Amino acid sequence: MTDRKLHPETLALHAGWRADPQTGAVAPPIYQTTSYQFDDADHAARLFALEELGNIYTRIGNPTTDILEQRIAALEGGAAALAVASGQAASAYAVQNLARAGDNIVSGTDLYGGTYNLFANTLKDQGIETRFVDPADPDAFVRASDDRTRAWYAETLPNPKLVVCPIGEIAALGRPMGIPLIVDNTAAPLLARPFDHGAAIVVYSTTKYIGGHGTSIGGMIVDGGNFDWEAFPERHPTLNTPDASYHGAVWSQAAKPLGPIAYVLRARTVLLRDLGAALSPFNAFQLLQGLETLPLRMPRHCDNAMKVVAFLNGRADVTRVIHPSVQTGIQAERAAKYLSGGLGGLLGFELAGGRDAGRRFIDALQLFYHVANIGDARSLAIHPASTTHSQMAEADQVKAGVSPGYVRLSIGLEHIDDILADLEQALDKAGV
Repeated sequence: MTDRKLHPETLALHAGWRADPQTGAVAPPIYQTTSYQFDDADHAARLFALEELGNIYTRIGNPTTDILEQRIAALEGGAAALAVASGQAASAYAVQNLARAGDNIVSGTDLYGGTYNLFANTLKDQGIETRFVDPADPDAFVRASDDRTRAWYAETLPNPKLVVCPIGEIAALGRPMGIPLIVDNTAAPLLARPFDHGAAIVVYSTTKYIGGHGTSIGGMIVDGGNFDWEAFPERHPTLNTPDASYHGAVWSQAAKPLGPIAYVLRARTVLLRDLGAALSPFNAFQLLQGLETLPLRMPRHCDNAMKVVAFLNGRADVTRVIHPSVQTGIQAERAAKYLSGGLGGLLGFELAGGRDAGRRFIDALQLFYHVANIGDARSLAIHPASTTHSQMAEADQVKAGVSPGYVRLSIGLEHIDDILADLEQALDKAGV
């Protein structure tokens, strides 16, 4: 389209698609099909041998989904992306693509509750150990690692702790050891650019801000194309030894004619093929619609959240507000460094009346929805200790930033006066 580097607002509308060559249709079509006609026997053989990329079966790839993958990869500055059925599938595949039974990863403790449970229990049952460390201390990742450590994992803006991860400091320690940093950027699309700070892989729950309308579940794995897997053959056997599941392919070699996409190529042709968490074409279309307005929505989320923070700070019944804007010291420095596009639309607070007051507040809300989601165009509220993080032990909840009286808000796009009015009447009814 142009040789000039495009801005995010433009990429969100144009990357990966211009128009249908036959009909001239501008909107990407929904390719609601399971399979694809091959040109001839040789064409089919080339596709299955990875001599060229193309459509085989929608479980592995789909033209509508491909547009979404290209668009998000362009926005992130990555080499390629893989769409999957949910953010949970993205987190699981991101790790399983490198780690086998007997291997381990090191993860920050500041995680979404579902990710914590995935790492602490489900992957453990599969033989993959997760060693949890405080992400505020980058050296802790080094201390927890050994020869079987395949990756480090962290969230940019951890939900619900909301203390920004020192991405660059962690990534810089891992790269000489051959350990890539996987970053979940779900809460900070366009606000943070993990690849610019040394992350190797970015994952998303596209269900959240990227979709933005609470209609479609999806996930994304973005390969930065910036990690030299071949330089660390012992550290990364999944990419550097023959893969019996794909006629002995060595992924670091097989991907070379296609670009620096060994990681995401294996994720597609092994994990997505075999485990099958495919994103539906309709959901891909819905997520594309959301993505088109993401650069407009994120500033409004951030701006409204800042005004809610100011409001809550003025309430005597609110004992603490949790948001990057009220942090100090190194936490504030990291927020300024990594959230260059804005401080996000999530915030938390604690009421003087504790758990009971928090429950009364939730039940009194009229405009805010009480749902287990974030990043919606609508304002949302939830009590994490009894919902999203309830599967964690109380001590682990505290490590993740969840206290018994913590209330999390995902600030939407409504007029700020209406948002504040609903918070005010609910706080008054909470009766602290």
